[in-house]
Amino acid sequence: MAIKIEMPKLSDTMETGRITRWLKKEGDNVSPGDVIAEVETDKANMDMEAYDEGTLLKIVAKEGDRVPIGGLIGVLGSTGEDIRSILQAVVAAPAKFSEPAATRKDTRERSSASAAASEPAAQTEKPPMKGDGRIKASPLAKTLAKERGIDIADVTGSGTAGRVVRRDVESIVPNPASRRSHVVSSGQYEDVPLSMMREAIAKRLSQSHVNAPHFYLTVEIKMENAVAFRDSLNAYDTETKISFNDIIVKACAVALQKHPEVNATFMGDKIRMFGDVHVGVAVAIDDGLLTPVVRDADKKGLREISLDSKDLAMRARDRKLKPEEYSGSTFTVSNLGMFGVDDFTAIINPPEAAILAVGSIVEKPVVENAQVKIGRRMRMTLSSDHRVVDGALAARFMQTLKWILENPASLAL
Repeated sequence: MAIKIEMPKLSDTMETGRITRWLKKEGDNVSPGDVIAEVETDKANMDMEAYDEGTLLKIVAKEGDRVPIGGLIGVLGSTGEDIRSILQAVVAAPAKFSEPAATRKDTRERSSASAAASEPAAQTEKPPMKGDGRIKASPLAKTLAKERGIDIADVTGSGTAGRVVRRDVESIVPNPASRRSHVVSSGQYEDVPLSMMREAIAKRLSQSHVNAPHFYLTVEIKMENAVAFRDSLNAYDTETKISFNDIIVKACAVALQKHPEVNATFMGDKIRMFGDVHVGVAVAIDDGLLTPVVRDADKKGLREISLDSKDLAMRARDRKLKPEEYSGSTFTVSNLGMFGVDDFTAIINPPEAAILAVGSIVEKPVVENAQVKIGRRMRMTLSSDHRVVDGALAARFMQTLKWILENPASLAL
């Protein structure tokens, strides 16, 4: 009996999925657990496994097609089996499928070809292949290679077992001619289709900004003690490097413990305060922003937070996070200090009630005890949902956070 292969729900916020690549072709035998396709969701590129056994009789959704959850993408069955009734149902509902994403202009296609032709000769080792002839590479690496006109088969992998990852593709520098052709000429324009992630970001943050009445509080932190504290920790243990962001995440978790009303969400007829403190850490990737979650951050030490954050950020950039690793946060930290940004305001990550925007640590003249000296200062802005957090509560939370960061030894207690 023919079996429908339907688009699964691969994340809690997923509504549709885009088939980026079929790994099986029509006529291939499929067993449970076989990876049959790669699917782009709103948060990650994920492998889609088969649940049943049979022959792949028909590929219904082509590469590039977007399919809603539960939509038909293929049919399994026995060789020669009649599947016309299943296919007729798809023809009767064509709106379920979208055309493949529009390609870039011919000039970009030509530049991609030239970039591939000009790839450095040093890339001589081929990445390993699986038993089915598939090259071992992360979905993000494959996407980047395609965008840059690079043959993934010519890239040397530095990941586990020689797997090609993002940094391997990014290390290949295309020639200047191909870069120039990416510039849109004066008087012309170029329409770049939205990725699934960028589309989800646009939808969620627009809803957040409209539905949640935001207000903002900014404080300036004396960071001399935090700098000395971090230096002493990293001098003691040179293997696990603690970042300022790790210290901020831990400080937020402690402050949220003391002010559980901020660790909350608005639910229409009630406010829900959470007993667990799960801090989201915003990570910039090529398509936008992911927010992997450091779970139970209030119960973890700085080194555990550091290890978790580094691992989550790396897999976020490779688009390999599991759904439970980027959902369920109760508060978010967004840090742009490493980009030289002094201060900014962030849009709340729904359904949370607040988000902290962190700027860079700067040296500046400050007045202390009637004397001018050079100090290290950092500005932070809390964006709050006024339906949940009042101004006085937000101010008390920021006072606590400021005290912790100015007295960071308290985090080691």
